[in-house]
Amino acid sequence: MATDTLKSKPGAQGGATGGLRRLLLDNGALTALIVLVVAMSALSGDFLTADNLLNVGVQAAVTAILAFGVTFVIVSAGIDLSVGSVAALSATVLAWSATEAGIPVALAVLLAVATGIVCGLVNGFLVSYGKLPPFIATLAMLSVARGLSLVISQGSPIAFPDSVSHLGDTLGGWLPVPVLVMVVMGLLTAFVLGRTYIGRSMYAIGGNEEAARLSGLRVKKQKLAIYAFSGLFAAAAGIVLASRLASAQPQAAQGYELDAIAAVVIGGASLAGGTGKASGTLIGALILAVLRNGLNLLSVSAFWQQVVIGVVIALAVLFDTVRRKAGATTPAAGASGGGNKGKQALTYVIAAVVAVAVVGATSLLHSGSSGADKPKIGLSLSTLNNPFFVQIRDGAEEEAKKLGVDLTVTDAQNDASQQANQLQNFTSGSLSAVVVNPVDSDAAGPSVRGANQAGIPVIAVDRGVNKADTSALVASDNVEGGALGAKALAEKLGGKGTIVILQGQAGTSASRERGAGFAEGLKAYPGIKVVTKQPADFDRTKGLDVMTNLLQAHPDIDGVFAENDEMALGAIKALGSKAGTSVQVVGFDGTPDGLKAVRAGTLYASVAQQPSELGRIAVRNALRAAEDEKVEKMVKVPVKVVTKENVAGFEG
Repeated sequence: MATDTLKSKPGAQGGATGGLRRLLLDNGALTALIVLVVAMSALSGDFLTADNLLNVGVQAAVTAILAFGVTFVIVSAGIDLSVGSVAALSATVLAWSATEAGIPVALAVLLAVATGIVCGLVNGFLVSYGKLPPFIATLAMLSVARGLSLVISQGSPIAFPDSVSHLGDTLGGWLPVPVLVMVVMGLLTAFVLGRTYIGRSMYAIGGNEEAARLSGLRVKKQKLAIYAFSGLFAAAAGIVLASRLASAQPQAAQGYELDAIAAVVIGGASLAGGTGKASGTLIGALILAVLRNGLNLLSVSAFWQQVVIGVVIALAVLFDTVRRKAGATTPAAGASGGGNKGKQALTYVIAAVVAVAVVGATSLLHSGSSGADKPKIGLSLSTLNNPFFVQIRDGAEEEAKKLGVDLTVTDAQNDASQQANQLQNFTSGSLSAVVVNPVDSDAAGPSVRGANQAGIPVIAVDRGVNKADTSALVASDNVEGGALGAKALAEKLGGKGTIVILQGQAGTSASRERGAGFAEGLKAYPGIKVVTKQPADFDRTKGLDVMTNLLQAHPDIDGVFAENDEMALGAIKALGSKAGTSVQVVGFDGTPDGLKAVRAGTLYASVAQQPSELGRIAVRNALRAAEDEKVEKMVKVPVKVVTKENVAGFEG
């Protein structure tokens, strides 16, 4: 049975230098974390503040809790790709049970936890008794759990019970509850791995499964328990995440399974099994959180952030591999005794002292240098994987340059929790104002309230923020735009015909509002029949695929309404020569590619929102709010239906 403790090979160990070298080599993840903290402290004067360090802890919490559960699986030489989806499903079950079904909150929490455990047991059963590779079994659960979350919620966020939402609050006004939950779950993980029979079994199975079976371990039953633990921790992470966002998001925690696995591996565990520890996993999660937080504070491009994080993950694992080859060996099972644990404790104490000393020295670089030459504004966009929001960014950057404003742009990638982290980073930075384009109006509320408490004015663009104070909302009316789209399509069809609707990403306010406006506008045209609605996630490729499939069942449709231009362009590709002739297509947003299709006649119309103007006005109002000038609470940017007749004079 392998353990998680490493010893250096005997060699040149003389003097304090050799001891420090061994200390650093034998604790690769800890060394990487110290280096990162020192670097971020040196590069940004906003990093080393109490508020920001607490932000790092909060932002690491969900990933760390998920990663603790994944640690059990990886130590036993397995993999669990389903934890992000299971987290979202558990939170959705809790919110739906406590609100829609009227179940008492305590029972709803137990039901959510049971949901996570059941998902884990199913994974374990498929791996142990179904003989499926862990990758395949958990990949299937990833899809099933996410689908059930969308089915239960009908694709819309569900408000979280207030009594449970306190998990996202602070104790005493400063200590975040998510951090406390993370610490408790970490201690539980350490106890299970180091002090229990099931923990020793995990190492044995990961070290050599056949040998573990021959030694009398009931490997199949142990794997059931191991995956059940992973499901339990995923449920806890989902509840904490939903508490932070004050709502259960059916699309929450997408991609978090990869962060969780990365945290475990960065922390020193091997994907081959047999090694891993709770403290290493925690350090791995903190490394990821420090990276994202620091890169936000340093105004690094949202696209480059992904590159940097990937490179750092690869370097951290490479360092660990080199360390093992250069001078670390794994002792025999059970070889770790009190002396080793004493050394490990001393390691962390020395590391803390070194970190504090170096960070304290680097912080002197920023003392007295807080002069603000330019006003700083942060812009958090829901996504940059869509031309509409790219145009908002371009308009904002153009206006910021004109006004002499230092603008930092972040990309939430349609992840409400990632946007919450970005807004918290903005709040702890020395910003004059914040502009936010919410992924979800409810989920952005808690983070915007944090900015309110810090005295930072917030401007909402395109979508409002619920249960928080914004200085202004700069937006078009999505509901009105949907109604205008319905009118344009119905009149083009002469008031009768069959149409299909391509819906946006489930759970987003833009999709809900545009769909609701279109449905309301269509009531005036009873001769128009909607034969089907299908989501295509605001994506051109998915619009093409979904439209191709729909044409098999409905070859004689007369029209298509797509909730954005990207899906409309995909539909046009699927329709081929029918687009603009026998089938009329109406899109939404007025993107450059959309307007080009309108000029060509393949897209009949686009409901244009002038996104560049939205960005320009938002920055302008953010600067006014930062300078305590009067700002209108609601700034409306007109929407208009653009057709071939008026496209020549339109600027998006």
